[in-house]
Amino acid sequence: MKRKYQQANRVTLILGTSIFLFTSIVNYASAAPGPPLTGRELTHSYDHGNCLACHSAPADKKAVTLANIGPPFIDMKRRFPSKDALFKQIWDARDTYPETIMPPFGANNILSETEIRKIINYLYTL
Repeated sequence: MKRKYQQANRVTLILGTSIFLFTSIVNYASAAPGPPLTGRELTHSYDHGNCLACHSAPADKKAVTLANIGPPFIDMKRRFPSKDALFKQIWDARDTYPETIMPPFGANNILSETEIRKIINYLYTL
C-alpha cells in the first residue's frame, strides 16, 4: 500500500511540475511587451544599445561605467551639430571610419531607426 502511495505522489509531482512549466512557458511567450524604452534606457540597457560598455556619460549620475574604449558622451550637440551625422555614426560608423570597432547597430538590426533616434535625443541632453 505504501508503495502505491509513493508512486501516486511521484506521478502527481511530475504532472504538477509539468503543468506549471508548460503554463509558465505559455504565459512568458504570450506576455505583452512592456512599454517602449526611452533613449536613456536604451543607452543603459545590456540588451539593446549597451553604449556604456564602451562609452562613459559623466553628466548622467546613473550611468555607472568605467568604460573608456569610445569617447565619453560629453557636449554631444557641439560634437555632432547635425543629428543626421550622429544617426549615421550609430547606424554604421564604418561608412565614416572604415577601421572603427563600433558595432553597426542599425546595419546589423541591433537597434531600429526609432531606437537610434531616441538614443540621439538622450545624448543631446548630455
